[in-house]
Amino acid sequence: MKRPTCVTTFALGFMLAAGGVPATASFAQDAPIIERQRLFGNPDRAQLRVSPDGKYLSWLAPRDGVMNIWVAPADHPDQAKPMTAEKDRPIGVHYWTADSAMLLYVQDKGGDENYLLYGVDVATGAEKLLTPFEKTRVQIVGTSTTISDRILVGINNRDERWHDVYSLNLKTGTLTEVIRGDGYAGFLADNNLVLRMALRPNAEGGYDFFRVTNNVVEDKPLSRTTLEDALTTQPAGFTTDGKTLYWLDSRGRDTAALIAQDVATGKSQVLAANDKADVGGAMADPVTGEIEAYSVEYLTTEWTAIDPDVGQSLAWLRERLKGDFQVTSRTRDDTVWTIYNDPVTAPAAAWLYDRKKGALTKLYVSRPDLEGAPLVPMHAREIPARDGLTLVSYLTLPPGSDANGDGVPDKPAPMVLLVHGGPWARDSFGYNSYHQWLANRGYAVLSVNFRGSTGFGKSFITAGNLQWGLKMHDDLIDAVDWAVSKGITAKDKVAIMGGSYGGYATLAGLAFTPDAFACGVDIVGPSNLETLLNTIPPYWTAGIEQFHQRMGNPNTPEGLALLKAASPLHKAGQISKPLLIGQGANDPRVKQAESDQIVEAMKANNIPVTYVLYPDEGHGFAKPQNNIAFNAITESFLSACLGGRAEPIGATVKESSAKVLAGAEMLPGLSDALK
Repeated sequence: MKRPTCVTTFALGFMLAAGGVPATASFAQDAPIIERQRLFGNPDRAQLRVSPDGKYLSWLAPRDGVMNIWVAPADHPDQAKPMTAEKDRPIGVHYWTADSAMLLYVQDKGGDENYLLYGVDVATGAEKLLTPFEKTRVQIVGTSTTISDRILVGINNRDERWHDVYSLNLKTGTLTEVIRGDGYAGFLADNNLVLRMALRPNAEGGYDFFRVTNNVVEDKPLSRTTLEDALTTQPAGFTTDGKTLYWLDSRGRDTAALIAQDVATGKSQVLAANDKADVGGAMADPVTGEIEAYSVEYLTTEWTAIDPDVGQSLAWLRERLKGDFQVTSRTRDDTVWTIYNDPVTAPAAAWLYDRKKGALTKLYVSRPDLEGAPLVPMHAREIPARDGLTLVSYLTLPPGSDANGDGVPDKPAPMVLLVHGGPWARDSFGYNSYHQWLANRGYAVLSVNFRGSTGFGKSFITAGNLQWGLKMHDDLIDAVDWAVSKGITAKDKVAIMGGSYGGYATLAGLAFTPDAFACGVDIVGPSNLETLLNTIPPYWTAGIEQFHQRMGNPNTPEGLALLKAASPLHKAGQISKPLLIGQGANDPRVKQAESDQIVEAMKANNIPVTYVLYPDEGHGFAKPQNNIAFNAITESFLSACLGGRAEPIGATVKESSAKVLAGAEMLPGLSDALK
């Protein structure tokens, strides 16, 4: 079949861009290429934990190429042995039980997010599927520091919209129903695994909080939120004795404060607050459950101690560790901590801190292959939006491009605007593999916390309500204009890229502002907000009112019109710049149809697009070989568009599950890589 002339002309122009060497391609050319495998392959080790009794260390590490759980005696870390044998998908997170006898982890199939709970006996190595169900998503509702043989779990196998709470015997696997979850967004338990609170969505887009007594939810709510505080107010747990309930609470203020509430009297005390950002994290005593330190993240993360002894330890660590660090686990007697340390311009490391001895021991570097690599700094920036809001953003520049280190390149560089997902999430300061990768290829990289991003108070979130494709998109355009005005990039040398909401922003950028970007990379991004809301996972039912009030209600004429206007699918014909799409076939959040339909719309309008589908992935690419393959394709795509460097695609695509459903001929080297 003869292709339409416009497709051939478009493709030819795109391909020719890769044939020459644009003026901007000189950036980073003297720095060694950091291979994708070093950045996106399995880390050597990750997620260090110490068992509560202090006898064992655990971490995630490859076994036959897949991330699994390993355990070693705490006094002999070199004697580690694998405790799991996952052959397909990497294990992402693991936990110790209170008695240090068992390790727990959750796992889904093919990225479908139906997470089941598994347990491994540390002494025998016996592994058991503790929730043997199909098409079920399991949540951990309650754990205890004193009860070691059971936990509380939420299971949605009766009605996939709601999670019923069960008591799970970890030794026998017996499940005993505690309470049914019909209509409730969640439950809160104390250290005795007694349910104390239930959360139910309300018509205002917030939550009603109910006391639970003897596993019965009381009729009248204790307190409530509206939409305004829904994302910045939540109960944060009880002390071990159950007498104090902690809250992260923005009611009556803009940012979320750390609140301690006396359960008996109802009186509350503000323990910590910050005018610029929400209190976001906390360290609690392993025995009493009392909060001893808290974190606030504005430009960077800062920890402040409430307890003097913890304060001394944090100060001691701060003197000895370069960059950001976090306490990731603590023994029950609180004498040993595990520490994650992020120097930003070096690979992260894990440390063991013996508080009694005052000793700090490095156990491993997560990616030793990156030691000595030309990693570059990240710069935190405050960018003004056109209406006066401040957009906390993060900029990374190509190696060798900023001679005086002021965060502005010596001459404008091509730039990738890397947009975060959510959108109710945020970008943060620290080592970022995507920033380092793209900078190494010769691009400035800018990540922007646009309105609607979390962590900066409720008014900043509220400013994003009903603003998909509108003011949320304006913020991204304002950030690009700022970068151009500062000499960071040139207006015609900017690509937009992101996953989930970031993928939507990419589609919106190319469809709504077709001259603003040179090209775009969309990863699992929704193209039609109406179909997105109609196909959300059933277990998100509790949050549907929030979606409607923050995005647009498809059940009202006004809301439907808003959603249609903000959907790139309906303006796909306006896209005129190269587009690359990556999608997981099993994505439960953004269905494959979201990518299929915009690809079909572009084909119908004779607009070229490259479309890559992964049959064994969901909302993003969990398997390293799939992630590396898509990044190899992306690298070729960006090189053709912006003129940066590209490591050859090589065998990466053939070693993955990638199916290139459209546009292989558009990318230099991709057709050959598929042969």
